[in-house]
Amino acid sequence: MKPKRPVKIKTFEQACKFVLKVKTCLIFGSKASDLPSLWDVVDLPGRQPGQPGWGEKVEAVWGWKNELPAQFPDEIFYGKLPGGLAMLMSIEHLREVHYPAHHRKISTCSPLARRAYELIRSEPHTTAELRKALSPSGTLSKSKVDGALVELQVTLNITRSNEPGLKRDTWLPFGEQYPDIGGGEE
Repeated sequence: MKPKRPVKIKTFEQACKFVLKVKTCLIFGSKASDLPSLWDVVDLPGRQPGQPGWGEKVEAVWGWKNELPAQFPDEIFYGKLPGGLAMLMSIEHLREVHYPAHHRKISTCSPLARRAYELIRSEPHTTAELRKALSPSGTLSKSKVDGALVELQVTLNITRSNEPGLKRDTWLPFGEQYPDIGGGEE
């Protein structure tokens, strides 16, 4: 038997096939998880000395995490795993395995997460808009608000909008974007 060739991804199309094949992958690797990561399989050059910007590899991985679910919303999901790790997942795996195992009703979430959810439920919000709305006087730290957003993502109560061309993370109720998976349970 021939040894398995390591996956080397150079294109958006190859990244899509990789996510669908592995069912769940991290965006960037983590010692806290055995899951494969998109970062580890992308074979593009990093930032070269004297070169402006991030380099091809970072730009590709960072862009693909948004573009894959935007271009293939019925096939690929972006979200957070327990522990807050960013991931891409096949919709099939989300529907059949991940959602049933990890969705929690909003009533079980922290008070701050519930407040954030109510704002998002009334209309989509960017992260910056939520920080301002939840703490107009700035008394809540950025990390507290970000923690509430991670909690809502991990419990599959909110998701990032797949609307193509969005420059900032814009949050929607999970059931609004995926009504056939999480049809508006509260």
